[in-house]
Amino acid sequence: MVKDAQSQSGLQRVTSSFRSTVPQLKVEVDRAKAETLQVSIDEVFATLGAYLGSSYVDQFNKFGRVFQVYVQADSRFRLRQQDIEQLPVRNKQGAIIPIGTMVHITPIVGPSLLSLYNFYPSSTVMGLPAAGFSSGQAMALMEQIADKASPPGIGYEWTAMSYQEKLVGNQIYYIFALAMLLVYLVLAGQYESWFMPIAVLLAVPLSLVGPVVALKGLGIDNNLYTQIGLVLLIALSAKNAILIVEVARERRIFDGKPIIEAALDAARARFRPILMTSFAFILGVVPLVLATGAGASSRKSIGIAVFSGMLASTCLAVLFVPSFFVMVRRFEEWRPGRKGQAAPKAAPAE
Repeated sequence: MVKDAQSQSGLQRVTSSFRSTVPQLKVEVDRAKAETLQVSIDEVFATLGAYLGSSYVDQFNKFGRVFQVYVQADSRFRLRQQDIEQLPVRNKQGAIIPIGTMVHITPIVGPSLLSLYNFYPSSTVMGLPAAGFSSGQAMALMEQIADKASPPGIGYEWTAMSYQEKLVGNQIYYIFALAMLLVYLVLAGQYESWFMPIAVLLAVPLSLVGPVVALKGLGIDNNLYTQIGLVLLIALSAKNAILIVEVARERRIFDGKPIIEAALDAARARFRPILMTSFAFILGVVPLVLATGAGASSRKSIGIAVFSGMLASTCLAVLFVPSFFVMVRRFEEWRPGRKGQAAPKAAPAE
């Protein structure tokens, strides 16, 4: 599985901590011979565990502290296979018998450690998506490799961040939709109109131009931190559009100016505030873009997404939002007339 994954262009640094060729010694107890020598099987295992590993004996108090006592064979007496055969074990009559008289020791190879996942023997496979591939694409590719390479009776599960990402799935799209709906409902209540918020929401896709170009150009994958930056851009890009639409709406309703003239006045009046607030925020995320050290990858992902998105929104909002306002306002005023109702008249200027 690891070999197949390493050959894929969408994956990199695929490796596994599992090693199945570690030199080992297999000790088989001749139970019939042990019974003949009147040696308990428990004594055999206890001797192997105490000499080769360690065994807790007792504890004692000294200097006002409690010390535990463990026994273990000195390292020079447990280096070779012959050392294991010379380990002494006591039978039921109290006689000392070498353990080699009742065990067979065979050199083998096998895994040094068997880890469990949900009580199943398991091995961990680790990897990263290659440049230009998202984590979702890498996970889908790895699942295809696992389905193809795994023999019957072998399964796989995701862990850590990959498990969380798989659990969430496509909920990011619902988050985008709910964020847009929240902005729409708030603006609908503020403007007392179901159509005017559309002029603001149409400016949100303009901010996505920057992250798409930057992430593609730099080869950064669309990870979780990038998606957080995109959700943040919904509010930031809507803020620039609100500055223009609010003034244009006041010029149209309260000053009675034509729609196009109201839009142009709003663009001129809000040009400087948009630049000042946007560039202040852009400069504030520069440390994220230039991040180094531990966790720099996540900070760069969210920083580059927000940095490029705000640049695109700042440059394009002043150009396109007035046009959006003109289209939406004309449709809003044309719709009542189409139904045979009198269009709302603008209040005369004082």
